Amino acid sequence: MNDEGGACSNLLRWLGKPARSVWAKHDRDSDGWLPLWRHMEDAAAVAGLLWDRWLPVGVRRLVAEALPQGDPDARVLAVWLAGVHDIGKATPAFACQVDQLADAMRGHGLEMRSAKAMGPDRRIAPHGLAGQVLLGEWLEERHGWASVRTGQFTVAVGGHHGVPPEHGQITALYEHEELLRTPGASARVWRQVQTELLDACAERFGVAQRLAAWRTVKLPQPVQVLLTALVIVSDWIASNPELFPYFPDGASRDDQERLAAAWQGLDLPEPWRAEETDRSAQELFASRFELPAGARIRPVQEAAVELAREMQTPGLLIIEAPMGEGKTEAALAVAEIFAARSGAGGVFFALPTMATGNAMFPRLLDWLERLPGVAGSRRSVYLAHSKAALNEDFAGLMARAGRVAAVGVDEAAPASRPRRDEQHRAAAELVAHAWLRGHKKAMLASFVAGTIDQLLFAGLKSRHLALRHLAVAGKVIVIDEAHAYDTYMSVYLDRVLSWLGAYRVPVVVLSATLPASRRRELVVAYAGRADADGSTAASDAYPLLTAVAPGGVALCRRPQASARSTAVCLERLGDGLDVLSDRLESELADGGCALVIRNTVRRVLEAARALRERFGAENVTVAHSCFVDLDRADKDSTLLRLFGPPEKTDDRPTGRHIVVASQVAEQSLDVDFDLLVSDLCPVDLLLQRMGRLHRHQRGPGQGERPERLRTARCLVTGADWTAHVPAPARGSVAVYGQYTLLRSAAVLLPHLDGGSGRPVRLPVDISPLVQRAYREAPIGPGHWQDGMKRAREQFERHRDDQAGRAAVFRLGGVGKPGRPLFGWVAAGVGDTDDTPAGRAQVRDSRDSLEVIVVQRRGDGSLATLPWLKPDSKKRPRAGLALPQDATPTRFAARTAASCALRLPLQFSGETMDRAIRELEQLYVPTWQGRDSPWLSDQLILALDEECQTQLAGFSLQYSPEDGLKVTQDADD
Repeated sequence: MNDEGGACSNLLRWLGKPARSVWAKHDRDSDGWLPLWRHMEDAAAVAGLLWDRWLPVGVRRLVAEALPQGDPDARVLAVWLAGVHDIGKATPAFACQVDQLADAMRGHGLEMRSAKAMGPDRRIAPHGLAGQVLLGEWLEERHGWASVRTGQFTVAVGGHHGVPPEHGQITALYEHEELLRTPGASARVWRQVQTELLDACAERFGVAQRLAAWRTVKLPQPVQVLLTALVIVSDWIASNPELFPYFPDGASRDDQERLAAAWQGLDLPEPWRAEETDRSAQELFASRFELPAGARIRPVQEAAVELAREMQTPGLLIIEAPMGEGKTEAALAVAEIFAARSGAGGVFFALPTMATGNAMFPRLLDWLERLPGVAGSRRSVYLAHSKAALNEDFAGLMARAGRVAAVGVDEAAPASRPRRDEQHRAAAELVAHAWLRGHKKAMLASFVAGTIDQLLFAGLKSRHLALRHLAVAGKVIVIDEAHAYDTYMSVYLDRVLSWLGAYRVPVVVLSATLPASRRRELVVAYAGRADADGSTAASDAYPLLTAVAPGGVALCRRPQASARSTAVCLERLGDGLDVLSDRLESELADGGCALVIRNTVRRVLEAARALRERFGAENVTVAHSCFVDLDRADKDSTLLRLFGPPEKTDDRPTGRHIVVASQVAEQSLDVDFDLLVSDLCPVDLLLQRMGRLHRHQRGPGQGERPERLRTARCLVTGADWTAHVPAPARGSVAVYGQYTLLRSAAVLLPHLDGGSGRPVRLPVDISPLVQRAYREAPIGPGHWQDGMKRAREQFERHRDDQAGRAAVFRLGGVGKPGRPLFGWVAAGVGDTDDTPAGRAQVRDSRDSLEVIVVQRRGDGSLATLPWLKPDSKKRPRAGLALPQDATPTRFAARTAASCALRLPLQFSGETMDRAIRELEQLYVPTWQGRDSPWLSDQLILALDEECQTQLAGFSLQYSPEDGLKVTQDADD
């Protein structure tokens, strides 16, 4: 078997025949193979190009600062580690796996037992761990390194399959040296080959003269993570046989030809290189965003830009400002400044839900089209959540992107490999690059909008965690709606922030307002010091900007609020449906648009039914989370069309109209109502809801609104206000907890029913109300205190339970420099991704079922739902046939997949098991496998022609007007 081919490698001149015979890769289908020396050259060359052309400047700088000669040392270290990462394949434990290749090695004196004879002991020596041990021995024996210094370097080899070895695994391998070198006369040949390969790599990749200087280096753990991640990426690319063909076919090109062809075929977009601008804040915003003619930026926006420029080192910037102040635009402007000063190569915009991620994605694309260094260039973008492929903006980018075959043995076998003539390069400037897809690589794109889960996963002990860290280490991170994350999620967020601070990643946090204690926790986590909160104690200021550099002390700025302000009169309203109907009939006597927000879907549907009886179905709209995805998107679009800003719509109802919604109306939607009725909820969320009340100016003095609705009013219901202590609705308690609701009621007491003659003044009262609600001090009337005490005890038990459960799989803190990453993700969760199971690991949510909803016609055939509107290309989507004896068309299958629905919590626990068994009875073999990616492995819920069905003892009814209604069967 020819191990050289017709081309010459620089490594070969240092290697004898035995070393040249060692193999690294084998394709069982074609019998193609790759010598280890060839893969070493390929991986090292890829690492060099990734360092030069793909890694953001900030990442390179962080690695360079840990080494004596800075950037030159950092580059050769990265290249060398990538080159030697598979040295563990030069062992009997690995080489015995392919008989004919093992026989070729035996012919050169490298004796080994067969894989069968070696048995399960082979598992003690996975080649990554074996390589780590061999490299450590070589550093000690050939270069005089102390054993305590080797691990911080060799762990990149040991962890290149996603999990750094644990101490117990290392010890076990030392006790089985026969897995590294066959005992007897052959042991000398094995050792000679291993040493020869490592000596050759040291010379070839330029570290031979640097190893002595590195003996005293203490690599920070963040640097160890980044080097490991770079080795993983280099290995995955170099393992792709479409890019680096196996022998014998791939043996004819020399090193440079092989590398050039592969890099051209991969065609990775380069990172963004932001340049700092000296434009004023006003000029910066005018050039990056579509400002109306003559518009001035908000004081908060101007102050954010100024503070970002004042910071000596980019760090954490928390922006707390009212709804509608342009925090999103402020964050993007700050991100540009931070990127220029930190060397970040992109931006990740993290949002609380898929819906908010979808809404942000086109805004991100619009910004990128105007952004220097991006406009006119080719940059990678990604929408990071599990249903991204159903987003039309993102799907369009994917459709234009070229294809790159999946990685081979070291990642996962490709389902199919495209022919070279099928590949084409994307013409778009913004591309969803084909290689940067999949849950392990998607976040490596330069510009990403996605759910907060993608960021929290960086704090979850899981396989290939180093890749997630590399992805965030090269970006500016923007975290939106920071007040929306509970204790469980905050445990992960705080740990992630501590690592981001260690990576010196700039972070922008956005919130309507934060409790002072939560703001302090964020600052301390990022800065990495307990006294970092500094002047944040002045927490009632609002709006408020808080900034801290890694390792620094926080400073604050208190910009003026914009001239816009609203006084909202609060009133209690009884919880009866008749009370609600009567009050709305009175308030809307002259017309007007009211928003009724309920805390549970059940309460939404109950209220909607009663209001339709009184006002007519045409005057009541329902919005909540239990709609299929397409209907939910249509609901959002309808709400924006009817109730959006006056300059963007002229379809606002002229008579009376009521929207009954769940929490979906709290965030992101720019809608404006004349009257608000809200269930009692945490005060910060109630203030968010008030942001939908008189959100826009409609005539001088709101004169275009009905006369009796020109004063902003919020009616607070969802509680028995006549009880000795207010009793919130049971569903509200299940969602938010008794204690939080009672403290919310307590801080609102001075404002309810005209108390003290004071409305809630927005934005002036926002921070004081939130700070009082979330402080530890007692609050509320004396006769509430016994009830408050019991509620607090229950709240603290729940909070401690959340924190304890979250900590089980949470990543550890940043260790001391020089301490190897051994056991970094030990006792973790394995692989994780943005699936329901994956999200449940970083959110405290009960398991729930997601189904794809279709309709079964009278003749038994299946079809997409009959009311669906055409897509953006005017293609019909309603009633498309879904044949059960053939694979549906791609468009029909995609349309069906766009009708996914998450079943409510009635279908959790034991009921979930029953529901799954019943749903699996509709199993369509022709919908499975790679020919039907949209429907494969999905649970299908088939509604009858009346859009009804039974499932696990419940009756289900669905309509595009009301979504899913669930009632328990009488006999269950």
